[in-house]
Amino acid sequence: MPPKGTRGLSGRPGETPMNRHTHDTAQRWLAAGRGAVVVEVTQALGSAPREAGTRMLVSAAEAVGTVGGGHLELKAIARAREMLRTRELAPHTEHFPLGPALGQCCGGAVTLAYHALDAQALARWPQNPPRFRLQLYGAGHVGRAIATLLATLDVSVDWIDEREEEFPAATNLGTPWPEHIRRVCVDAVEGEVRQAPAGAFYLVLTHNHDLDLRITEAILRRGDFGFLGLIGSKTKRQRFIHRFEQRGIAPQAIARMTCPIGVEGITGKEPELIAVAVLAQLLQRVA
Repeated sequence: MPPKGTRGLSGRPGETPMNRHTHDTAQRWLAAGRGAVVVEVTQALGSAPREAGTRMLVSAAEAVGTVGGGHLELKAIARAREMLRTRELAPHTEHFPLGPALGQCCGGAVTLAYHALDAQALARWPQNPPRFRLQLYGAGHVGRAIATLLATLDVSVDWIDEREEEFPAATNLGTPWPEHIRRVCVDAVEGEVRQAPAGAFYLVLTHNHDLDLRITEAILRRGDFGFLGLIGSKTKRQRFIHRFEQRGIAPQAIARMTCPIGVEGITGKEPELIAVAVLAQLLQRVA
């Protein structure tokens, strides 16, 4: 936890979608001297289960990540473990027409490359921007549920609250917080709005309506947000809009505020259900 009044350390950019955890695991295994093989999708044609650049990490006892599941993945894991068993670790590729060769119904074709886990394999691992950059305001029950889901994705999150004791030590699933979820504890939390890059996403769901108002006003005055979501009812939305209009906020900016938050059709007020609905809404903006 960063000390009060300081910002969390900046994490590195995200990797190819859904490969962040696999990359981090590869770094740890390499540092520990654990033998493993990196399996990479180098070409994906037609209806393939994963895109080129996807990687899976295979040791003698564990596989991290996925190159698409099914028979293809079973074959890839078996081949990687045979390389480890025989110590025949020379790089090579295999091509799989998914229907004719493996009996899968995808209809596409995939080429897999196998490399021993070493410094060169990590150096070749692409580092692409995260799916989105988010400022998440509020470490209450809904904030924790949302942050837990965000911990599994290639995103960049500043999770901000003035109450240090509200930040949990682990996700709701009991797993450690990854580097891309940066917990920021400051007194004047609305001042953090200026730290976000242009086009950032914002979710405002603090414990205090007046604080929600100050944060949301700061975001609206910036005007360069990619998404602004404010937790609350339609009544809260109308009250906030009235105050923003009185304070001279541009109507075009106010109209872009989303409140209530979450995709339609997901009912229920449990924090976990709200988190699923809100995350789906964020992902729709980057689809």
